[in-house]
Amino acid sequence: MGLKFRLTLMNFLQYAIWGAWLISLGAYLGGSLKFEGFQIGSFFATMGIASLFMPGIVGIIADRWIPAQKLLGICHFLAALFLVFAAPQTDYKTLYTLILCSVMFYMPTIALSNSVAYSVLTKGGFNIVKDFPRIRVWGTIGFIFSMILVDLLGFAQTSYQLYLSAGLGFVLSFYSFTLPNCSVGATVERKSWVDYMGLRAFALFKQKKMAIFFLFSMMLGMSLQITNAFGNDYLTNFFGKNPLYKGTFGVEHANILISLSQASETLCILLIPFFLRKFGIKKVMLISMVAWVLRFGLLGTGNPGGGVWMLVLSMIVYGVAFDFFNISGSLFVENETDSSIRSSAQGVFMIMTNGFGAFIGSYVAGWIVDKAGWPNSWFVFAGYSLVVTIVFAIVFKYKHDPTQLGKISH
Repeated sequence: MGLKFRLTLMNFLQYAIWGAWLISLGAYLGGSLKFEGFQIGSFFATMGIASLFMPGIVGIIADRWIPAQKLLGICHFLAALFLVFAAPQTDYKTLYTLILCSVMFYMPTIALSNSVAYSVLTKGGFNIVKDFPRIRVWGTIGFIFSMILVDLLGFAQTSYQLYLSAGLGFVLSFYSFTLPNCSVGATVERKSWVDYMGLRAFALFKQKKMAIFFLFSMMLGMSLQITNAFGNDYLTNFFGKNPLYKGTFGVEHANILISLSQASETLCILLIPFFLRKFGIKKVMLISMVAWVLRFGLLGTGNPGGGVWMLVLSMIVYGVAFDFFNISGSLFVENETDSSIRSSAQGVFMIMTNGFGAFIGSYVAGWIVDKAGWPNSWFVFAGYSLVVTIVFAIVFKYKHDPTQLGKISH
């Protein structure tokens, strides 16, 4: 079994686990369990809470003591175990606590899986910028697979989605221990207590370029959690209550409609190497930000009836919005940092996007939904994204050198 295939399978399972509940959980919480917008937002904020410190801690452990692929297996096992305990719960506090415990161990695996892939590809003599997107695209396919499976099995508004996610998590847990070994950085010379503790990745904030990049990564992370938390709930429960849209495909099969977003990702991931080389990280991030404006605006103006074309276009735009920020950002961090802090640098990126970004975005979005209602909330989010775009264009200074992209000089 070739290295690329093994990493492809890892990515497929990594995101199939997430796809089984990330998009449909909001509909289950708001529909079957009758939770309010702020409560729904709090469940998605758990990913932010976990990502504030867990990716950093786990990244340090992977860099210093435990090989990344083994730590990946341990984290997936614990995350899946907590999902099994969470699935039968209907009380808000109990369900919230168990979901929080699960994502505490799942969220670090996103950065860890990237680190494993980068390490294996580097040792195998592959070009990371060229080869990683072709492997990572199968993660999106896995995400789509789970979303559609949950929809077709009728799990979208039941707790069975959590059981499915847990089952996939156990599979990846055991598979992770069979992956090629990723060396730890114990032999790297450390001249200060920061190096000794493995915290050198946080020194990246001393670089103005990286500090600004991480700040705006956080802001884009807020946009991502808004759409994850409320997209399905909006289609299923808001439009589902309107007699004009009852029985429409968008209401009855919201997960499948939203899966077009991930289908768009598969194409956009493959375009990343070209766009990064041609335009550089600043323009690629700007394209992502403009796409977020369109994503939210189209969700606010569309409907599952005559306006379904706007919803479909919003799903297509999502691929650009997500990939040109998330995947390109991860590659940018890899290209700008030393291999001895690979896992912890990816962890810092996760802290800013799925940590602070998710935490702030989820709670603020929940508050806005309760206050402004639908579809006005989408227009508030679109306005926010537009402001972020303009400010980023002004303050982020980066000179693009296509000859350096992919040449990891460690």
